[in-house]
Amino acid sequence: MREKFLVLDGYDSNGIAGLKAAGATQAGVLYKNMLAHFVPEDSVDIVEISHAAAPEINFGDYQGVCWTGSNLFFSAADDIVQRHIDLCLGFFEAGTPQFGSCWAAQLSAVATGGRCEQNPKGREFGIARKIMLTDEGARHPMFKGKPRVFDGFTSHADIVTHLSDCAVHLAGNAFSPVQALDVTYGKGRFWAIQYHPEYDCREVATLTIVRTDDLIEQGTFKGKQALDAHVEDLMTLNSDGSRQDIAWKLGLDADVLDPSARHIEVKNWLNYFFD
Repeated sequence: MREKFLVLDGYDSNGIAGLKAAGATQAGVLYKNMLAHFVPEDSVDIVEISHAAAPEINFGDYQGVCWTGSNLFFSAADDIVQRHIDLCLGFFEAGTPQFGSCWAAQLSAVATGGRCEQNPKGREFGIARKIMLTDEGARHPMFKGKPRVFDGFTSHADIVTHLSDCAVHLAGNAFSPVQALDVTYGKGRFWAIQYHPEYDCREVATLTIVRTDDLIEQGTFKGKQALDAHVEDLMTLNSDGSRQDIAWKLGLDADVLDPSARHIEVKNWLNYFFD
């Protein structure tokens, strides 16, 4: 039997509209595009789960589940956030392997007894610098072929602050202590990372536009002119990878610019659970 994969798009209607207005790719499509490097495109379904009503999901229909980022917050939980938690627990009980970025790291922790809070340092945005694998992370199959220290594209304001006994801490950095974890719960496992391997420079540029006011307010950019120049640099580098001058200025290396390096975690998840 060929595996079927489900991508759960975590953005609500306002979040999806904001992404569209800035020219960003919808989160579920980004994830499907990443998976399509490794599995047939028609084996991946996308379901939006953060609207007022969400379609019913049959846990037995899919062999693997991926969670995107989200504009929701565990620090402001509501009924829709609880829906995410219930789905996550349902897939744990079904024994379905789960993988995901950003919101997924927070979800996997909170659903299994951990905690997530607003980061007092503000939003970690653009590049998560110097993510370092723990000793457990260095031995973990998700990071096979990954250097011990690396950067990753990112955008999040909440962070995981406490892990339950069923979670293994795999990576962290100075801004966000938990950057990766492996959760074993019920019959299933969830490999989750706080950063975004599905992003590229273009997507970070459009997210910069979405988050303009917040990023200027927290001092990530001195003002609108500086932010606009940064967006232009990212867009230029995305369309012309030979622009080493821009890559050097922004401090971007192959760990984020090379898709084969950026996608190692999802490739390893697929190889581990579905080969």
